[in-house]
Amino acid sequence: MSILSLPPGIEVFERGWLSANNIFHYGENDVSLVDSGYCAHQAMTMNLTRNALEKHGLTTLNKVVNTHLHSDHCGGNAALKKEFDCQIYIPAAEAEAVRDWNVDLLSYQNLGQDCPQFRFDQLLIPGQRITLGRYVWDILAAPGHDPHSVMLFQEQYGILISADALWEEGFGVVFPEMWGESGFEEVAQTLDLIEDLPISLVIPGHGKPFIDVATALATARTRLDYLASDPDRNARHGAKVLLKYKLLDWRNKELALVNQWISETPALNSAAKQLNMSMDEFSAWLTQALVKSGAATIEDNCLVDKA
Repeated sequence: MSILSLPPGIEVFERGWLSANNIFHYGENDVSLVDSGYCAHQAMTMNLTRNALEKHGLTTLNKVVNTHLHSDHCGGNAALKKEFDCQIYIPAAEAEAVRDWNVDLLSYQNLGQDCPQFRFDQLLIPGQRITLGRYVWDILAAPGHDPHSVMLFQEQYGILISADALWEEGFGVVFPEMWGESGFEEVAQTLDLIEDLPISLVIPGHGKPFIDVATALATARTRLDYLASDPDRNARHGAKVLLKYKLLDWRNKELALVNQWISETPALNSAAKQLNMSMDEFSAWLTQALVKSGAATIEDNCLVDKA
């Protein structure tokens, strides 16, 4: 199967950061969207969904399925629910957190990000199956990047919706390790699971779909070995990713406000402790690290995003 030969009834909305990719599934009895993007991009998510419905002569969206509950994957849930009264499916392990909207269990406050509150209707339970559009998909546990993440596998066509467990050139930040929980071993186990599947095509959470699974797995394992051999590397990498992500949303921000956001973001406080830095030292290092990498500039006492 080539990237251009997705079976009928499946379309990929490849999104740029800040949003995860959306996968649109349509059939006679079901229309579903996997992942809903970041809240700042929810108007685009709505337009992409409406356009796809119109193109195929459809009138509504039946369900939204979240591979995990990071803000770039579920930020459009509330808007889609309001527009279509669709069912929201989330990983089963997140049920209590979403039911109570518990900020200590959900990731948004911890990572310094935003997500409009939403309610769920159904749960994704690893080992069970779900119908998306015309096809039945296996629900697979995929801890590592997020302890509760799932992947979706369509056996007939060998399609894996991998979310952030596997990209063409790596995987998502191993966030649990940033606050002292296990994550590296779980990433390794998820990569082993992927290797054992008869995959023809991977639809990742970010980037274009790809077919060279063996090379992607080799790249991911090399990356994992590099990070796991020195956990400080993961802390530094994760911190830079979080600030860059926020800067993509801001576009530019006064340095004083950037430093305030860093000091108020729990995951970054954890990273600073892991790196044995004071928050002032850490904030100065983090902004300069983004500048040094070419991801930002400092202009007129503001941190400015740089593509």
